Amino acid sequence: MSVRIRLLRVGRKKIPCYRVVVMDSRKRRDGAYLEQLGVYHPNETPARVEIKDDRTMYWLSVGASPSDTVRSLLSKAGIMTRFDLSKRGVDSAKIEEEVTKVKETVKARENRRLSTAASKKKQSPVPEKVAAEAEADETAADESKSE
Repeated sequence: MSVRIRLLRVGRKKIPCYRVVVMDSRKRRDGAYLEQLGVYHPNETPARVEIKDDRTMYWLSVGASPSDTVRSLLSKAGIMTRFDLSKRGVDSAKIEEEVTKVKETVKARENRRLSTAASKKKQSPVPEKVAAEAEADETAADESKSE
């Protein structure tokens, strides 16, 4: 039996929410699962991910393979780094240091992404040059009316 860690869709129509679950790879997406490891809420800003570290580490250690999306979520949570370093035999202090670095990097990227999205939203849809030309045209029109 090939065991996968993957997403199970729950939630309403057009408002998805996912459970991170362990299941047999031959089961359908919303089929029966062996264990629920966490949840993923992609519609929140920033997206919220809650995963049980210890149980995920157990399933990875017994050979469960994560799907691509789950691997990305686990990497952002620092679990894949922790698993890789523990598999190599690195001491726990070094592992925690590396996981902290990964989490800080992910948080910095997310803050940068949110700030650039907010700044783009605040910008006027009309470029500055076009706005300046429009203002000059309005001034010229006002002067011609006053004459």
